[in-house]
Amino acid sequence: MKLVIAIIQPERLPYVKDELFKAEVRKMTVSRVKGCGQQMGYESSYRGKIHSVNLLDKIRIGIVVNDDFEQVTIDAIIKGARTGNIGDGKIFVQNLDRCIRIRTGEEGSEAVG
Repeated sequence: MKLVIAIIQPERLPYVKDELFKAEVRKMTVSRVKGCGQQMGYESSYRGKIHSVNLLDKIRIGIVVNDDFEQVTIDAIIKGARTGNIGDGKIFVQNLDRCIRIRTGEEGSEAVG
């Protein structure tokens, strides 16, 4: 089992969801987060004062998949999130030792679904 975490631009979420659904990946957790990477933020002016905004709005998607869906999931995220511009995001993949479905007590691949 793998935990696939993607950090993407907020406006790309509908495209990523569409691609994931096409790849038959339908279980995910989505959170609004703030962060910065190579973009380093921007400066804005408000009432004559310059403000530095270095934490930008992002979307974090967490998806637990069985090993055979790992690459399918990654490919779908890339297809939906890629614009070719700086700030498209990152994907992290972690091994997952254990997964338990609370409702039934199932563990492992059966719990992931």
